Amino acid sequence: MSQWSLEKELKVLEGWQLSAFSVAITERMFPNFALFSTLLEFGDRDQVRSILDGIWSKLGNTGAKMNFEVQQVNVEANMPDLEEFDMYGASPALDAMVALYSTISCLLEPNGTEATNVGNLSLECVATFIEVTADAEMSDEELLRYISNHDMMLQEESFQEDVIGRLKGMKHATPAIMNELKLLAANDGVSNIGVSDEQ
Repeated sequence: MSQWSLEKELKVLEGWQLSAFSVAITERMFPNFALFSTLLEFGDRDQVRSILDGIWSKLGNTGAKMNFEVQQVNVEANMPDLEEFDMYGASPALDAMVALYSTISCLLEPNGTEATNVGNLSLECVATFIEVTADAEMSDEELLRYISNHDMMLQEESFQEDVIGRLKGMKHATPAIMNELKLLAANDGVSNIGVSDEQ
């Protein structure tokens, strides 16, 4: 799925569907933050988890109340500074928080740009992981080909397509639909780059 087609696919979704797409992508990225938070005793993973749960609840109309403007400030407080953490793990942790921030923006004021940003952020996160773990001897062309054909990238693309496909067929959100989507996105606790924080 190219960036252009992701944008095109998302154009047909309604506001709540854009938010649901965004939170599903973010849910799948969450273990990247959770593991980093645990290992480095950084940020507040329980707070981040409850914000994510709050978004799912809001979309599922379960009556949960959360002030999402305030939560954006909390999300910012959980963004690792890449200059302070000189290690690869900080980058996917930050990506997860940026995705969460954009998801809340999308929830407050649905727009396709925020949702596209979240989708692309996850794709870039996967691409960076593959690049970091790739053979350093590869030429740029070989690397690009390696990234685009890598299992992890294909899985991420197919996950995003699956989420969009499911949402397209739905008229409105229900708790059952949101639970199903959350379960799919949680992916048994394994993130978009194969990280699990159930160590």
